[in-house]
Amino acid sequence: MMRRLLMAVALATAVTGAWAQVSMAVPGAVDAAGRKVLTFIAKDPPGQRCNGNLQVAAELANVYRVPIQLLPSSLAPGLPAPSVFYGNQMIAADGRDHNGQASYQMVADVLEIEGAPKQSKTGLLYNDKVRKDFEALRSSIKSGGQ
Repeated sequence: MMRRLLMAVALATAVTGAWAQVSMAVPGAVDAAGRKVLTFIAKDPPGQRCNGNLQVAAELANVYRVPIQLLPSSLAPGLPAPSVFYGNQMIAADGRDHNGQASYQMVADVLEIEGAPKQSKTGLLYNDKVRKDFEALRSSIKSGGQ
C-alpha cells in the first residue's frame, strides 16, 4: 500500500515537473471566471495530428467540465501547431513534447492533477453505438482516409 502511494506521488511529481517546464502566452488561456482553458491549436488546414487532437478534445469534453477552445494556427501566431495547452502550460507541441500529438490519457492526467471538475454523467461518445462510429472515424483519419 505504501509503495503504491510513493509511486503515485513520484509519478505526479514527474508529470507536473515535466509539464510545468514550458509556459507560453496562449490567447484565451483563462476564461472570464478565472478558470484555465484547455487549448488545442491546429495547423491551417489541419493534418493528421491536429485531427487526432480534436478527437481527444471531444473525448475530454465528454468527461471533464473544463472550457475548451480549438484555434487554427492563424489565430495563435508564434505558437507551435499542433499543440495542446492547459492555461499557459504546454502539454504537447510540434517539435517539442510529444511532437504535438496528445492522447486522452496524457491530458486527463494533467486535468486530474489540477483537480478539474468532471461532468455529472459522461457524454454520448461513451454510448456503445456512438463509440463504435467514433473509433471508425479515428481509424480512418489515422490511416489517411484509406
